[in-house]
Amino acid sequence: MTVATRQPRKTQSRPTKRRIVSAASELFVRDGYLQTTVTAIARHAGVAVQTLYLSFGSKDAILAAALDVAIAGDDEPEPVLERQWVVDVAAEKNGRIALALVVDTAGEIVARVQPLYSVVQRASADPELAELLHITKRRRHETFAAVVALLAQKPTFAPGLSVEQATAVLYALASEESYQLLVLEQGWPEQDWREWVTETAAAQLFRRARRSP
Repeated sequence: MTVATRQPRKTQSRPTKRRIVSAASELFVRDGYLQTTVTAIARHAGVAVQTLYLSFGSKDAILAAALDVAIAGDDEPEPVLERQWVVDVAAEKNGRIALALVVDTAGEIVARVQPLYSVVQRASADPELAELLHITKRRRHETFAAVVALLAQKPTFAPGLSVEQATAVLYALASEESYQLLVLEQGWPEQDWREWVTETAAAQLFRRARRSP
């Protein structure tokens, strides 16, 4: 999960940028970052190479934009933390239910992002891509920190657990890395992975309700 930091785009350029990002995403995932040329992206998007450079400036900027769109799920200039699911998490009184909302959203994002995230990982020997990977992980951590701050306000949040510690737990569990290990490598159904993340995080972040005798 990552904080989107987009600048407003000109309305007339958005359809063109959308085509370029879509074409580039397909080629990056299919062929890899290094093997995908700017010319191939332009051809696949049905635009001139000059248009591509005017829109983004470089191939790594296209990959960054594609990753940004995959994280948000669209190209709207609305930051992740201003979206409806965050409002729902803040409004939910039950901490475990609020956590499940977070994990469900994180799961959707991870499933969308993972193919491009792997592209960035494989090409991270390139300094520009290494920086993109670093920024992506830092923003994901920042997003979790903001969401955990909301969870920490729930009545059953574990006493003595700091927001920083709880953020580290969720950052590790609901990550592209754990998704890759358990879903892609070990063949877990995605829903099983989400339930595991939710239950494991809940055991750390929230006290269990006492049962009546």
